[in-house]
Amino acid sequence: MKKIIECVPNFSEGRDEAVINAIADAIRDTDGCTLLDVDPGKSTHRTVYTFVGDEKAVIEGALAAARVAKEKIDMALHHGEHPRFGAMDVCPFIPVANVTMEECAAVAEEFARRAADELEVPFFLYEKAARHESRRKLPDVRQGEYEGLENRLKDPHWKPDFGPAKFVSSWGATATGARMFLIAYNVNILGTANQAHRIALDLREAGRGKDQLGELKDVKGMGWYVDEYNLAQVTVNLNNYNVTPIHVLFEAVKKKATALNIGVAGSEIVGIVPKESLLMAADYYIEQENLFIYEEDQKIRLASERLGLNSVAPFIPKDKVIEYIVAQPPEEPLASMSLRGFIEEIAARSSAPGGGSASAAMAAMGIGLGSMVAKLTQGVRKFETVESHMQKSIPVLHELTRELIPMIDADTSAFNEYMEGLRLPVGTEAEKEARSAKMQAGLKAAIQIPLTTMRLGDRAWDTLCEVAKYGNPASKSDVQVGAKALETGIWGAFQNVLINMKDIKDEAFKAETMAETRAIEKRSRQMCARVLEILETI
Repeated sequence: MKKIIECVPNFSEGRDEAVINAIADAIRDTDGCTLLDVDPGKSTHRTVYTFVGDEKAVIEGALAAARVAKEKIDMALHHGEHPRFGAMDVCPFIPVANVTMEECAAVAEEFARRAADELEVPFFLYEKAARHESRRKLPDVRQGEYEGLENRLKDPHWKPDFGPAKFVSSWGATATGARMFLIAYNVNILGTANQAHRIALDLREAGRGKDQLGELKDVKGMGWYVDEYNLAQVTVNLNNYNVTPIHVLFEAVKKKATALNIGVAGSEIVGIVPKESLLMAADYYIEQENLFIYEEDQKIRLASERLGLNSVAPFIPKDKVIEYIVAQPPEEPLASMSLRGFIEEIAARSSAPGGGSASAAMAAMGIGLGSMVAKLTQGVRKFETVESHMQKSIPVLHELTRELIPMIDADTSAFNEYMEGLRLPVGTEAEKEARSAKMQAGLKAAIQIPLTTMRLGDRAWDTLCEVAKYGNPASKSDVQVGAKALETGIWGAFQNVLINMKDIKDEAFKAETMAETRAIEKRSRQMCARVLEILETI
């Protein structure tokens, strides 16, 4: 799955539109980067940029932006209200999807190394990328700001992590690191600014001071009144939504408001959010209210409704959820074809798509038929006695069907690495060894595709038996066809493993993989027979 990292560089320029736009263009023109937001501030004399991409893209985007800043910003002339010590003052990398904090810390290090070498300026690592505990927090790294930087760089304790330990007056220094996604979130209060602030003081981590800390970790907040909304707000930054999720903050505000006899009128998300944060809220309300919701769009809708995200402005997921903003159509030319086109492509005078793609398609259709029957049974009054069985079965079969669809196209590209190895030179013994190693690695990679199809298909059998037992009897033939299609799909994937395994030289890999695939294929025949046997009793 695609990795998404957010980068939020802050530059010490908030007034010159030409400079602001030049930096934005540098990010926007970087392959693989999507610029989401540009937020300049005249009084702070600072602009915050938000963009996303994979590991390589965000490094290139940040480098491109830094090059422009090096050319166009002179810190010796800079004055503004916001704390700062560099032209590119801070550049955090934030995990959004399918990426770890450790990977983001590595991205920050690579960016700092390359930028410091190219621009010849000091870089400090902070937050999760910090190498020294004293550099963990940004205010500590930036202490003394630009004006105190020249003397600070003379202290060996403050030798930069990358770049020269010298004062570059036009640049200053940059802090880069990895941190959690920060969610700016407001809860609407039908009360006064003082009441909203009172609630914020009770909840924010700092509370009312050292002797009276607040209830929620990694939360900063205050209360204010918004004239255009004609209501007060508890306005917070959730520094780590895994520690204090959106719904926890919202419910805590509701509880405090109830104690003060004031109403809560929904909430708003300022800027953008990771999809996970809304799915966490949805899962909370699903559990609390004993709801049956399994599709992602319905979960997002539930979270939006329960949190009241439409209260002051329409909440449009495609414009507010990072993963939806940057979503690209999946590269699935086969799976995206019409059924006629797919069959005709298989029948064409070419080796691909072939049996592997057809096997994945059959397995997906087999499980899909089971999913269909379960969905047609669930919610029907005369089948209320089996409702629990269907609610347990539907999410499993629904998700397995979706996971198998990409395997249709994956099979056609399975041999890319093998073919690359085949084209390597064979002039010397070293070249022959490198070629053989590349081809062997390619064969192992190719085997993983049908093996994954087998594993996914195998996970459906027990649930398919549940559907056979308790599903709508009128759909008996659909389950029968589904079972046979799944069995055939697994069998076909097994044949693809066998034909590629004969050239594998790694005997341990061969023995382990063959033991697993033979067990899955045998279980498939047994479970198909079991499903058909269950259906014969109906």
